[in-house]
Amino acid sequence: MPRKTDKRVRLIEAAKVLIHRQGFNLTTLADIAQEADVPLGNVYYYFKTKEAIGEAVIEKRAGEIAEYLTKLEENSDPRARLLSLLHINTEELELIARYGCSVGGLCQELGKQGGSLADQAAKLLHDLLTWSETQFKSLGFGEKSYDLALNLVSNIQGMYLLTHTFKDPKLAIRQAKTIQDWLEKLIASSKTGSTSRSAEVA
Repeated sequence: MPRKTDKRVRLIEAAKVLIHRQGFNLTTLADIAQEADVPLGNVYYYFKTKEAIGEAVIEKRAGEIAEYLTKLEENSDPRARLLSLLHINTEELELIARYGCSVGGLCQELGKQGGSLADQAAKLLHDLLTWSETQFKSLGFGEKSYDLALNLVSNIQGMYLLTHTFKDPKLAIRQAKTIQDWLEKLIASSKTGSTSRSAEVA
């Protein structure tokens, strides 16, 4: 990492990368210091504990998600916004195949141990759910919007999990197409007033 970058920023970025690659529990402060090219003794000036770095990483992820969703809001079509959740570039697919979903994996690992970090991480997926629910409401699905959002986010996370499990980026491409077909049929059916069958799990 560039030495000119602020040390705290470098430490957070290093921790974000390492936690994605090897998990929170296996990542040590020494690992983070080495990755950030910051003396280990300096780490404690910015973060007293690894949990504090964990909080900073979650906050960083939350900011990235918020920025991404804000960018999607530039499109006035909620259908297009939802479909955009499925479109990830080749580099990200390769990373997901190798290390898993950076958000879903973190939520899963921290969820097992519970506590404040787990609650903070869970909010990352909660924010995606809430945003997706808002899009479905904009499309006129009313009370079904939360269940449809849950279905969508669950399918995306499942897609990432299997892509990582089988180390196959092409699996994500195929499954994304299946989810996209479900979304498009669902939205098309809503225009004809028949959503019950199309609202089934993709």
